[in-house]
Amino acid sequence: MSAAALKTWVKSRETPLSRFAYCAFSSLRTVRVPVIRPLHRTLYAMHLAVRQAIQESTRIFWYTPLFASRLETPAPGLLLYSGMPQVIGPLRIRVGRGTRISGISTFIGRSATAAPLLDIGDNVDIGWQSTISVGTRIEIGDNVRLAGKCMLAGFPGHPLDPADRAAGLPDTPDQIGDIVLERDVWLATGVTVLAGVRIGAATVVAAGSVVTRDLPPGVLAAGVPARVIRSLAAG
Repeated sequence: MSAAALKTWVKSRETPLSRFAYCAFSSLRTVRVPVIRPLHRTLYAMHLAVRQAIQESTRIFWYTPLFASRLETPAPGLLLYSGMPQVIGPLRIRVGRGTRISGISTFIGRSATAAPLLDIGDNVDIGWQSTISVGTRIEIGDNVRLAGKCMLAGFPGHPLDPADRAAGLPDTPDQIGDIVLERDVWLATGVTVLAGVRIGAATVVAAGSVVTRDLPPGVLAAGVPARVIRSLAAG
């Protein structure tokens, strides 16, 4: 009997023997040694310390210099965490001072554009699983915060015409555009910003919103499509 057939026979539980085997295998899956709290707490602390040391060493001696070699600017104080961002396409990248970037993020340059540019300012946070797709130019101002799973879609990657999509043709020039996030903007989790959009300074966009047109400075915006909810001006 093959391994696959044996597995199917055990899962079927159609005979007393297969039922016994199923119960035995199920019990084996949950077997564990008794917890000796002082011993295992110490081992747990050692495990965390070793893992942290490996992660920090990898960040310092591998991920950061490799990623920095891809940049057009020195990026002093750059902090990568959870690995190294994936960079796809002919993308120029500039990064300012003291910026923090999740390694679980993706930067894409449109291959049909000559030298698309991603320009990231000082003291910027780019959260995990965020994707920045640069059609021509995306500018992220100083002190901007991108929470996890944000999407800056400077180009869609596919044309609207279904026949062109089926033929594997690229998106068309009218589908691409610049994106500008002025200083102090905060995009909450899961925000999408489409091509051609400028978001004004200090504006906050609520989680899950889709920004399809320009937003003024100093407001809270939310929704699909995003609209201004209220001003954030003091008083």
